[in-house]
Amino acid sequence: MPVDQSPFPRLRHLPPTAWVVLAWYVGAVLTFLMRMRLPGESEPSVYPGVLLYRWDGLLFLAVAAFVTVLGARRLDRRPLPALALLLTGSVIATVPLSVGGIPMAQFLAVDVALYFVAAAGPRRTGAMALGLSLATLAGFLAARLLSGWVVGLSAALAVALTAVIAWLLGNAAREAREHAEAARAQAAAQAVTAERLRIARELHDMVAHSIGVIALQAGAAGRVIDSQPAMARTALGEIEATGRETLAGLRRMLGALRQSAPGRAPLDPGPGLADVPRLAEATTAAGVRVDVCRLGESGPLPPEIDVSAYRIVQEAVTNVVRHSGADRCRVTIDQRGEELSIEVLDGGNGVGTATGTGWGLVGMRERVALLHGEFTAGPLAGGGFLVSARLPLPVGVR
Repeated sequence: MPVDQSPFPRLRHLPPTAWVVLAWYVGAVLTFLMRMRLPGESEPSVYPGVLLYRWDGLLFLAVAAFVTVLGARRLDRRPLPALALLLTGSVIATVPLSVGGIPMAQFLAVDVALYFVAAAGPRRTGAMALGLSLATLAGFLAARLLSGWVVGLSAALAVALTAVIAWLLGNAAREAREHAEAARAQAAAQAVTAERLRIARELHDMVAHSIGVIALQAGAAGRVIDSQPAMARTALGEIEATGRETLAGLRRMLGALRQSAPGRAPLDPGPGLADVPRLAEATTAAGVRVDVCRLGESGPLPPEIDVSAYRIVQEAVTNVVRHSGADRCRVTIDQRGEELSIEVLDGGNGVGTATGTGWGLVGMRERVALLHGEFTAGPLAGGGFLVSARLPLPVGVR
């Protein structure tokens, strides 16, 4: 279980109601402290009102505290009526203080409530809460002016400034939360898209090569079925074996997708470069000779690089079988120093484009890009088609 490392872990879990009530009582304590002669002072910073220490003055403060707590308890459900009660409590609390405006200490609870309303509610609700707070301050001053009483305009402006700052902080918190939620939704959508592309690549690479080999074997069997029935039976056996292998791979993939939890599906790791000779043997048996040349080192590779390298070779060989018209191709795998180099060269008619609009070239290019490598594919001037990929190796493999 993760441990909260903050200096005040319990304060982080207090609800808005508790924060508002706490702010009110802090303001009440400050009210009395500012009207007392504290150590080092020759006189109190604010003289107490006539009613402050009388029973009726204390009764007004008790009523203000009750109204404030009542409003704080409704802040989550009905923010604007709750804020109206908090403002009412702040106005009632000024009666025994003999002041010309609502003091800062009596407005602390309103400021805290403004922050939570702006942070948790809609933008319009936050703006209405700010307007209601400023209107209360202005109405309080206007009522005193109409009554011919003294008005503390400078102090009222400072209190209004704290209300605006509380609203701005809450609005910034709400925008930050909305941005984080939008970023999470975008990341989730991108993850789903990436997962779909990954599954599509695996399906394409698994099926395309097998279908190409099956087509070659079927064509060979059709040509010799009358003259050389033994060879035809061999080709049909290869077709059956390739079909069963492909079907088994599809079943494993679908089983992994069904059993996996939401998120990245733990697909079968798949073959690696060690399986390239078997791929070459099966393709050669189908009628297109594949020569494999392994250079440099042959140490173990990370699974994502090993599988991607094999899939690149498989797809390039599949393209040779299906599109080039060549009867042979050469696969060169060179693992040296900081990179793994793969080249597949055929001597066919050079069908294809460097940009690659087919799904095979697109899939190879995506695989290389995910591994931060370089990929090129295109026809050669003297004929033939070259697929080249360079994959950087992690430090531990170099």
